[in-house]
Amino acid sequence: MLNIISVAFLVLIAGDFLKRSESALHLLQLEGYDLKKYNNWLKNNSGKLMSLGKLIEPDKSPLVYTERAIRLKKTHFIVNIIMCFILFVIGYLLRNSFLYFLIVIIYVFMYMMEPYIMNITANINAPKEKAINLGFYKTAQEKISSMNNLKVVGITGSYGKTSTKFITSTILKEKYKVQDTPSSYNTPMGLSRVINEELTDDKEIFVAEMGAYVKGEIKEVADLVQPDIGIITSIGPAHLESFGSIDNIIKTKYEIIEALDKDGIAIFNYDDENLKTIADETKLKKYYYGFNDVEKLDVYAKDISVNSRGSEFVLVIKATGEIKCKTKMLGRHNIGNILAGCTVGHILGLTLEEIATGVSKIEPVEHRLNIIDPGTGVIIIDDGFNSNPSGAKAALEVLNEFKTGRKFVVTPGMIELGELEFEENKKFGKLMGEVADFVFLVGKKRTLPIFEGLKETNISMDNVYPVDSLDEATQIFGKLLQSGDVILFENDLPDNYNEED
Repeated sequence: MLNIISVAFLVLIAGDFLKRSESALHLLQLEGYDLKKYNNWLKNNSGKLMSLGKLIEPDKSPLVYTERAIRLKKTHFIVNIIMCFILFVIGYLLRNSFLYFLIVIIYVFMYMMEPYIMNITANINAPKEKAINLGFYKTAQEKISSMNNLKVVGITGSYGKTSTKFITSTILKEKYKVQDTPSSYNTPMGLSRVINEELTDDKEIFVAEMGAYVKGEIKEVADLVQPDIGIITSIGPAHLESFGSIDNIIKTKYEIIEALDKDGIAIFNYDDENLKTIADETKLKKYYYGFNDVEKLDVYAKDISVNSRGSEFVLVIKATGEIKCKTKMLGRHNIGNILAGCTVGHILGLTLEEIATGVSKIEPVEHRLNIIDPGTGVIIIDDGFNSNPSGAKAALEVLNEFKTGRKFVVTPGMIELGELEFEENKKFGKLMGEVADFVFLVGKKRTLPIFEGLKETNISMDNVYPVDSLDEATQIFGKLLQSGDVILFENDLPDNYNEED
């Protein structure tokens, strides 16, 4: 009788078992199929592993069944079937009711350990995935090499690279046929896909964003796209946890410059103190852009006017002259990103008038300081994709430009800043307290440093709401908002950063 009950129980929970498997696959996908990052998540979320149900709530980034995900799911299913089959065979051969009960216990243990079994699955598939990826990579590399008339602009940096990519692409389209990488495609496989599937023979410029989490990754991407022009936008503590030190970040970002041949051109944000030394030591032809040290800059902005609806400035290119520019982009930091694009435009032969026209056509990048006016009288600033100290400060500066109405901030704080995470989030809290009237901290444990920073300001702590979720925050501020108010959504962590219950 016991073995019949046991079998019936196993059949009943089979559906939940599959959901648990899918949740583990989703988590692995969110971590970019990086087993080191995936295992680190498992280590830091042991409480979730021992709970029933899904590991994450896929509200923001649903599982995408790419070919790789489908291969993993099939292999994972086979691994689970083999393990379960072995257990049933043992139980059947011994015909022991107690053993059937023990098998149920082991089955439940397997359910709890599904994330670790997914690790086994990923390792089984790793050689095949590596071979597939290498094939895509080599095909893309050969295609780039064969396009003799194509100029490649590579962009990297701790912050600002995605915005700079779209800005540069928009400006260059005033004269050239341009292909850029969509969204935040900045890995070897992401770039290989764009090159293989979207880069056509008629394109004259390819603008490629290059991302990295560890040393050597920029070199891998640069070896793929073979840049003629390399831009470093910034150096900061983004992903410091994986890099280990600022020095490692500098060396990694500089790999884009080392990948340039003797005729290549390097472009540096000379306002970044971490870039000045390596910029000055660079022997290639180079250009500096920024706001300060204008005597050393090749491209800079003056007479800057920034407001809640955009920016105006005078663009100065020392070699050709100056021109007034107007943009919908918000914040002084985005003018810096525009200067990088203007520098590329100058290098590739655009006139001042063409550059200024291109600047006027730049649209804000989605989830990066977008102004949304839904017609309710409440203005929304969507800065959901920024999670670094520089971007957070810039967002607060933009919020402060609104002179009427109350100011709200909703944020889960900044992550992946390593040993600087507490300090930088506390600074964020201090800056926030000088600007905001109401603050909603999503994730009570994670946002504790921000809370501590807020306590050192003049903000009324009665207006600070530590909450467990964005839904909870929405329910509260939905009752508080009035016509004329402005609400900033600063950073929006992916589902795998949900706090443990």
